[in-house]
Amino acid sequence: MSFTTAERYNSVVIEFKGNVMGGPDAVSLNEKLHELIDAEKTNVVVDLGKVKFMNSSGLGMLIGALTTMRKAGGDLRIANATDKIESLLIVTKLITVFKHYKSVEEAATSFGEG
Repeated sequence: MSFTTAERYNSVVIEFKGNVMGGPDAVSLNEKLHELIDAEKTNVVVDLGKVKFMNSSGLGMLIGALTTMRKAGGDLRIANATDKIESLLIVTKLITVFKHYKSVEEAATSFGEG
């Protein structure tokens, strides 16, 4: 897995690519999130549009990221989840934990809605 970050729509978009499997990727994501918190950028959108596969460790990594951002007074939203990943979120009931949107723009503008 690799990820890139970009600031758009008054939030930070983290775009994941490849297979989301946790492990060392979780460490680098966590470091990036803490950099964002230090810069007072706590509204994060995770773009899952280019993710091919996600396992339970990958889900755990997303939950950890959500917790980190909420503790910092922000939030983490999911955008562009593929059908496969959306069904994984439904099966694990995590669909009720994450705010999820069809597009990055929808997710980012939702931060302004209170």
